[in-house]
Amino acid sequence: MNAYLLPLTGGVLLGLSAMWLLLSLGRIAGISGIAWGSLAGPERLWRTLFLVGLLLGGLLTHNVIGQPVPAESTAPLWLIVTSGLLVGLGTRMGGGCTSGHGVCGLGRRSPRSLVATLTFMTLGVITVLVMQSLMGGAV
Repeated sequence: MNAYLLPLTGGVLLGLSAMWLLLSLGRIAGISGIAWGSLAGPERLWRTLFLVGLLLGGLLTHNVIGQPVPAESTAPLWLIVTSGLLVGLGTRMGGGCTSGHGVCGLGRRSPRSLVATLTFMTLGVITVLVMQSLMGGAV
């Protein structure tokens, strides 16, 4: 399969699924909000099923296209936990995650999501450049 076709297909499916969730349940497909709501919010059933579907869909896709499931991280547990907590803090401070702002918010032409997306993309680029300079060009 063409190397450009897989990401394009994934993007189209992601956009269609976000539209379907919005049209069918009136909900935005922001993963942080869905994950938080599955633990502590209302309407836990659909949120839990959504998250299970994400995991099963990824596993199914890897099996169908013959791509191996990525290897387990070798990072120390403290780094993984700290990273997760910082991402969670950032999504709470930013009023949503990259999927909520970047995929759904921009699709709804939300000015707040445009600012959030520009902010996290800019800081992501800066982080990569700083890390490359600190590590001698290899990240």
